Amino acid sequence: MSEDLVLAREAIRSIPMLVGAGEPQRLGGLTNLVFRVGDYCLRIPGRGTEEYIDRANEGFAAREAAKAGVSPALEYFDLNTGIMVTRFIDRAITMTPAGFKSVNGSPARAAQAFRRLHRSGATFPFRFELFSMIDGYLRILSTKDVVLPPGYHEIVREADSVRSALSAHPSEIVACHCDPLCENFIDTGERMWIVDWEYSGMNDPMWDLGDLSVEGGFDQAQEDEMLNAYFEGEPRPSERGRVVIYKAMCDLLWTLWGLIQLANNNPVDDFRAYADGRFGRCKALMETPDFARHLKAVEAGA
Repeated sequence: MSEDLVLAREAIRSIPMLVGAGEPQRLGGLTNLVFRVGDYCLRIPGRGTEEYIDRANEGFAAREAAKAGVSPALEYFDLNTGIMVTRFIDRAITMTPAGFKSVNGSPARAAQAFRRLHRSGATFPFRFELFSMIDGYLRILSTKDVVLPPGYHEIVREADSVRSALSAHPSEIVACHCDPLCENFIDTGERMWIVDWEYSGMNDPMWDLGDLSVEGGFDQAQEDEMLNAYFEGEPRPSERGRVVIYKAMCDLLWTLWGLIQLANNNPVDDFRAYADGRFGRCKALMETPDFARHLKAVEAGA
């Protein structure tokens, strides 16, 4: 029996609603272990996640997102262990970049889920502040034997222009998911659900859109579909500009997240290649004339 299955069965024994619900079936997870158990979904946090995840914030956000009709119903949450149980969504597929390309209307449905969340009026405890999080991740990495990609600190300094542009016309801060990996979306073909609220917080809503575009490898047609569905029409230049800016900034931040996974010996991916790839993509986008144009639009608030 695998170690993962042993952990799942141990967790099931401690949660009455799961006892007798069925055998655990592994569903995946990049840093966590996720299982289907009958009509439920069991999530067991990965080792080392306690360094950078606030479980109280996650549990609160998951409940609020469920109330907003964006996330499956939260049935159980243990603040000490981070073990969580939600309702399993039947007849739904877990999205991937390939899924977002092949499943008709999926970028629009994801946008509609974001719109529902962002307009829900929910208030999450955590403030997702990009540059503070970069500093926090750098502090964690300073205690570990991992090398940053060459030029990382220089790009952070260059991002001061991004900070200035974003602060020139501050966006309304709303409840956001903040970590829209494709695999955090579950699609029934009629409705898109969002799961995994570990990084959720109050944030500029354009972060969610920009980050999803990056995670899904959206082409221009997919990005346009997402934005038009979200805004129910063509976005203003400054709105599209914020999305493009955050496409670069999410790569800048998640580069460090990948290095933390590398330091913690997370075996599910080549996190050295992950971090270097994200940083290279960030640099490449920031060096384009298109990025400079979008930066000016954001600064002007047009």
